[in-house]
Amino acid sequence: QVQLSESGGGSVQAGGSLRLSCVLRGYTYINVCMAWFRQAPGKEREGVAAIYSGGDQWYADSVKGRFAISQDDSKNTVYLQMNGVTSEDTAMYYCAQRRGYCYGWQMTENYGNWGQGTQVTVSS
Repeated sequence: QVQLSESGGGSVQAGGSLRLSCVLRGYTYINVCMAWFRQAPGKEREGVAAIYSGGDQWYADSVKGRFAISQDDSKNTVYLQMNGVTSEDTAMYYCAQRRGYCYGWQMTENYGNWGQGTQVTVSS
């Protein structure tokens, strides 16, 4: 059974940095798409970044140049480095996984497995 476990959330001041981690269990880290989504209160869940196990990456326009997604396949772990955060980045952050390439990476319905989420709160 596939399980995803996020960690690294917390409170950070505007302009600061945070690194989120997501460990994938129950699935071999080959031919897999891993993504980070976020959901703020009253808003829809939105894709933040995605990475294919082969290395290709995608980012939402709102985080380009500030956030970086990376992976360590030896640890079955994907990371989201968040720099220059603003209050707009406050949300629950979720890790998602699907088999295969990251076609339509921003569509939640393309992912069959989700973590429980980790809260990120940015204070000004």
